[in-house]
Amino acid sequence: MLIKVHEAYRYVVAICDTEILGRTFEEGIRQLNIKDSFFNGEDLAEKELIEKIQDLVKEDATFFIAGKKSVNCAMKAKVVSLEGIQTVQDVPFALVLI
Repeated sequence: MLIKVHEAYRYVVAICDTEILGRTFEEGIRQLNIKDSFFNGEDLAEKELIEKIQDLVKEDATFFIAGKKSVNCAMKAKVVSLEGIQTVQDVPFALVLI
C-alpha cells in the first residue's frame, strides 16, 4: 500500500492500494480518481502502514484512503468506521478529518 503525506496548513494524507494507482472508477455521477501525483508515495506493509496512520492521527490531518486493503488498515488503526466508508465500482474509500 502507498502513503503520501502532503504538507500544507495541515497534513493531507493520501493512502491507496498499489494496484489501483493511476486508475479512475466511475459509477453514475460519482468518480474516484486515484491520481499518481496525489497518491504515489512510500510503499508500506500492513503493520507499518497502521503504525504510520496512528502516528499521523496525533497531528492535525485529513486522510483520503482508497482501496480494500488500505481502508482495512485504516479501520484497524481506528481512523475510520464502517459508517464512514463509501464505494465506487466496488472500490471502498473514506475521507477523514481529524
